[in-house]
Amino acid sequence: MENYQQFLSIALKAAVLAGREIKDVYAREFSVELKDDKSPLTEADKRSHEKIAQVLQASGLPLLSEEGKTIPFEERNQWDLFWLVDPLDGTKEFIKRNGEFTVNIALIKNGRSVLGVIYAPVIDTLYFGCEGCGAYKTEADIDYLSHLIQSEHVTDRLIAAGHRLPIRDENRPFTVVASRSHMSEETAGFIEELRKKHGNLQMISKGSSLKLCLVAEGAADVYPRFAPTMEWDTAAGQAIANSAGFSVVNARDRSAVIYNKSELLNPWFIVQ
Repeated sequence: MENYQQFLSIALKAAVLAGREIKDVYAREFSVELKDDKSPLTEADKRSHEKIAQVLQASGLPLLSEEGKTIPFEERNQWDLFWLVDPLDGTKEFIKRNGEFTVNIALIKNGRSVLGVIYAPVIDTLYFGCEGCGAYKTEADIDYLSHLIQSEHVTDRLIAAGHRLPIRDENRPFTVVASRSHMSEETAGFIEELRKKHGNLQMISKGSSLKLCLVAEGAADVYPRFAPTMEWDTAAGQAIANSAGFSVVNARDRSAVIYNKSELLNPWFIVQ
């Protein structure tokens, strides 16, 4: 088993510093552009991307980011270890100012997501995990996190300040988490079948990669996603879910979702 602690420390620093950039923009008026695919883009997306790229540069590894995704497959296909990043996952939630957006940083090794950090700066919640070290949730304000990441032992300090995942609640009903902004007809049908099976079913709606985190945390039993997502939307969450003992599988054949494909679109998937 490889030791990813050094990479995890760098990713944690990058996520917290990017979160500070995002909060700075969030605290004031900001403009919204439309990208070629008509999805929204803000100054926060750009500043987060720049900060993450700056910090991760110390690792010496390549970076594939939503805000820098034009790298040809012929080039990135040669990468056996690289960073996969969404600088601001849930831009629509950011624009709505509901706090349900995240910084996603994942480390990909030969198509597998082996390390993930997800930071939701407005709700003061940090999730992280990697192969060999487990998964954790730390709730702390950005000033305290900014202090912790200055330590020589960043990962150990953040683990000590948090809780190992999953955190079980045996008294809650069977719980499904689904997208706040992208509920498809197929997803609704899957949830209805679960309702028939489990009867007393609880629904949670969340934005961004927080949905994967809720399964990893033990707050939800399943997250079905039968609608388009991109690799940078899920890679960090998959590493955290896997490190907590859960799986992210292709809804069609139940194989593990993989990364750095020639087409960066994910298959429909289920987290459970």
